[in-house]
Amino acid sequence: MPKISETENLDKFVKALADISRAVASEQYLEDILKLIVMVTAGVTGYEICSLWLVEGERRDKIHLKATQAIEPEYVKDRTLNINEGVVGYVVTHKTPFIIDNVLNDPRFKEKAMAKTLGLVSMAGIPMQIKNKDIIGVLNCFTAEPHEFSETEVNLITAVAHQAAVAIHNTQLAMDAKVIREELETRKLVERAKEVLMRKRQLPVDEAFRLIQKRSMDSRKPLREVAEAVLLSEDLY
Repeated sequence: MPKISETENLDKFVKALADISRAVASEQYLEDILKLIVMVTAGVTGYEICSLWLVEGERRDKIHLKATQAIEPEYVKDRTLNINEGVVGYVVTHKTPFIIDNVLNDPRFKEKAMAKTLGLVSMAGIPMQIKNKDIIGVLNCFTAEPHEFSETEVNLITAVAHQAAVAIHNTQLAMDAKVIREELETRKLVERAKEVLMRKRQLPVDEAFRLIQKRSMDSRKPLREVAEAVLLSEDLY
């Protein structure tokens, strides 16, 4: 496989980064963006498999495979590692790229049977990080032949990994903002519903709220839906 440092391949990689940047700035779902990142990376570089892993869990103690362009069942099956397990765990805990000339000879690589089945040889594991924050994941690239990853290649893959990190970070911020908006909207609806019950049933504010809570528990519906039902009944009569 030719190295990415060749001018033609470098130009392709720069264009790929531009495509990824536009995707990051779009409103696509995170899964679609991550899929695009690994597909573009593999397509431009010619790597056999590119995969993207994310650190997850309440204690950030698991790493989960989230996207790959591979279609082989052996690779795309649900895969989760402990934070200190395998090459992916090493990249996360040491916060540095890790290059392997032959995965079958490296003790840190735990999935040698899969590598033999798929014909994987050399590997580059690159940490995904936003500035000086914690590592949020790892971008892995495999070749089907012995390959020496050049400094240029590692730098370009790192640029892709950073773009992936930005995509994840921005999506999480958007999701957090959505949750906050929904919580504020729910509070407003509950306040209005309490006012309706206080006026129609002559209830004090605490009892009006407890009634909404009870209806929510009894019906197994969110407070928001109960509040909306109260307000709808007010509009009907």
